[in-house]
Amino acid sequence: MRILVIEDDPILSHHLTVQLSDAGNQVQVALTAKEGFYQATNYPIDVAIIDLGLPDQDDISLIKSLRSADVKAPIIILTARLTWQDKVEGLNAGADDYLVKPFQKEELIARLDAIVRRSGGFVRSVITSGPLQLDLAAKQVSLQQTPLDITAFEYQLLEYLMRHSHEVVAKQRLLDVIYADKEGDPNTIEVMISRLRKKLSQGGIIDPIMTIRGQGYKFNHPCD
Repeated sequence: MRILVIEDDPILSHHLTVQLSDAGNQVQVALTAKEGFYQATNYPIDVAIIDLGLPDQDDISLIKSLRSADVKAPIIILTARLTWQDKVEGLNAGADDYLVKPFQKEELIARLDAIVRRSGGFVRSVITSGPLQLDLAAKQVSLQQTPLDITAFEYQLLEYLMRHSHEVVAKQRLLDVIYADKEGDPNTIEVMISRLRKKLSQGGIIDPIMTIRGQGYKFNHPCD
C-alpha cells in the first residue's frame, strides 16, 4: 500500500514512516500542505494521512483542494482534539476517517487497511481471483493455496493491478508505484510483468495480465 503522510512534525512523521514501512507499506512524507498536494496529484497513492495543524493551510481546505483535483484516495485526519463539529466538517470536506492522538500503531494500520479495502470495493483483507489469493495484511500471494515466490516489487505491481483490475494502468504509473519520486527504468516494468505472467501462468492463470498497446497493462480477471 502506498501511503502519503502530510505531517509537519518531523518526529511524528519519522515514527509514522518507520511504523508503516515496517508493516510492508511504501511511505511518502510531506511537511507542508503545498508539498502534500503536489505529491498527491502527481504520484499514485492508496491513502493519505493528514495532520490537523499544518503550518501553511488548514486540513479542511487541503482536503477540499485534493477532492477538487480529483484525488480519490481515502483520507484519514490525525488530530489531538475531536468534537462532533470537527468530525462533521472533515467528513463533509471529503475525509473518510479520523484518528485521535495519541494512538496505537495497530489501530492506525487496521484503519488504513479497512478504508483502502472499502474504497477498492473489497470488504475482506484478501483479494481473490479464481485460485489466486493476495493477502493484503501479510503481503503474501498464494496460488492453488500454495505460497507464490515473488519479489517485493513484483508483489507491489500485482497488488496494484489487482486493486485496479477494472482499469488500464499506464507503465509510468506502475513506475511511480514502485519507485515513488525516484527515477526508474521503464524496461524494469516489462521485465517484472513478464516474470509475473510466467509465474501466474504456471499456476493455471490464463492470460493474467494484458498489454494494452500504447496504454499500459490490465489485470485480466475479476477480483473480489
